[in-house]
Amino acid sequence: MSDLKLRDVRLEDADRLAEIYSYYVLNTAVSFEYEAPSTDEFKARIEKTIAKYPYLVCEKEGKMIGYIYAGEYSSRSAYSWTATTSIYLDKDYRRQGIGSRLYEEIEPRLKQMGIINLLAGAAYSEVEDEYLTHDSYEFHRHIGFEEVARMKTIGKKFDRWYDLVWMQKKI
Repeated sequence: MSDLKLRDVRLEDADRLAEIYSYYVLNTAVSFEYEAPSTDEFKARIEKTIAKYPYLVCEKEGKMIGYIYAGEYSSRSAYSWTATTSIYLDKDYRRQGIGSRLYEEIEPRLKQMGIINLLAGAAYSEVEDEYLTHDSYEFHRHIGFEEVARMKTIGKKFDRWYDLVWMQKKI
């Protein structure tokens, strides 16, 4: 993994990151969005995130292959110690330890900010199908998240209903 470079996101990364994300929007139930965001929309999302939270990209041989960012769980002050996380990898670079490396980089930054709880939402279906595997759920379990809530049939995509599992990790 020494050939990986992790760094803070830049606005000019938006086009490539939107490309990575669009695969999940258009072809999977991993994201519950129906339409892939434009580059401009992605830039706006990046700007909003980096105003308060870390947002990292991973490069391999100069190519951006994944990203992770944190966000606000709730605007209420009592939740100030909790953040959500989102991670997406280029579909051709999954299961290579890249997601773990991204979490290893972002967790200390969040801890330094006073964050002690990480929440990750994972789309889930009891039976895997062509749009959703258990990969995200199992990945998060593997790196120390545990399931804390399950909302049944909450997202509908490709004419099928999916659950949303909230997972939590104390850092």
